Amino acid sequence: MYTLYGKQGAGSAAVEAALTLAHAPFHFIETASWAQNDAYSDLLAVNPLGQIPTLVLDDGSAMSESAAILMHLADAHPDAKLLPAKASARAQALRGLVFIAANCYAAISIIDFPERWCENAEGDEAVQERIRNGTRARLHRHWNMFADVFPARPWLSGEQIGALDLLATVVSKWSGTRPHLERERPALYETLLRVEAHPGVAPVFARNWPQE
Repeated sequence: MYTLYGKQGAGSAAVEAALTLAHAPFHFIETASWAQNDAYSDLLAVNPLGQIPTLVLDDGSAMSESAAILMHLADAHPDAKLLPAKASARAQALRGLVFIAANCYAAISIIDFPERWCENAEGDEAVQERIRNGTRARLHRHWNMFADVFPARPWLSGEQIGALDLLATVVSKWSGTRPHLERERPALYETLLRVEAHPGVAPVFARNWPQE
């Protein structure tokens, strides 16, 4: 039994979807640094950064970083085929996961909390907005690159839905990425919609984004 710390509509949805595809039982605990509750101190005890998602494994050890968690689950549950079996395809899926983590997911934190990334910016809304706008433009350029480098065949993960599809679908939910992709990279946009509608994970996305 895994324990997943997360929040509705957050990055933990990708891990929740992966666990669901793997038919791996898990206990979901809802908490986050921006929505602290009694469970937040428990999260800090296993992950001092207070990040979500954090996944507690059977042995009590904890994993953070969405891409790393998805890679681990792919190894721990090979029958789920969260990563391709063929070495070359697997290499590209791993590359895609790290690309999103390093270039797309990381930008979201800057957009959400620009004051953390510029000295004396707290309370200066004009500076914060410039940081947001510049980061959002760069984020969207990174998604263009992702779409060009990682086309669906027929899924981003290869022959079947997998970890790369899940992470891309979740992270693209934020900062205006979906409208941007619909205009600039419609093939990727349509792939993300197919991922959300996949019967194996559709309930997860519906729970996390019930208004869509």
